Amino acid sequence: MRIATWNVNSITARLPRLLAWLESSGTDVLCLQELKCAAEAFPAEPLRELGYEAAVNATGRWNGVAVLSRVGLAEPVTGLPGGPAYEGVTEPRAVGATCGGVRVWSVYVPNGREVGHPHFEYKLQWFAALRELAVRESGERPFAILGDYNVAPADEDVFDPALFEGATHVTPAERAALAELRAAGLADVVPRPLKYDHPYTYWDYRQLCFPKNKGMRIDLVYGNPAFEAAVRDAYVDREERKGKGASDHAPVVVDLEV
Repeated sequence: MRIATWNVNSITARLPRLLAWLESSGTDVLCLQELKCAAEAFPAEPLRELGYEAAVNATGRWNGVAVLSRVGLAEPVTGLPGGPAYEGVTEPRAVGATCGGVRVWSVYVPNGREVGHPHFEYKLQWFAALRELAVRESGERPFAILGDYNVAPADEDVFDPALFEGATHVTPAERAALAELRAAGLADVVPRPLKYDHPYTYWDYRQLCFPKNKGMRIDLVYGNPAFEAAVRDAYVDREERKGKGASDHAPVVVDLEV
């Protein structure tokens, strides 16, 4: 089974590339983030024509997540159980489903904006709820939380740690939240980079960050022991970050033997 995660940064803008990638990559299950559309605008029909069912959590022009599957889609859950609201709004940042016997969650963790901002505390609360989800759902069957975590786990996961000092995505508090999530029994499935030394997954559109490989590894796959044992390969599909109309994130692909 081939499972992937991809922050598409607007499914409407990226639809032609998404459909072509699904056809060429042989992906069975795809976790999507940052759909930037309402549920009624989600392109279910063209995806269905390719053989994919979809579990979608989307409410408007911001955020939004989905799980696509061509190997079955059962037990869908929309939203992070027990997750916090921000300014009274429960944002569409999580959706779960069981696909071909593997339990997956697609998550788009809050950005945090800046240290000390209410959104930063919201981010940490969101991680706490995500950890509780992992504790509840991580049993004997393969289980993984895939998505845009908006945290680089270690200094080597950013191109220049000094440039990020004092900023979000690299703070001790955020990294501690990741460590707490791993402590719930999950492992970081680190992909191969295919090019260069580090498997970055995100490159800013500005300042030629992608050609200069000034990236970050913030799109993560955290799996339980059954998931980790089934992994046969994992890589960043850097080619999909190239060219006109690309997302600023590349897909992370994981091959499983289940």
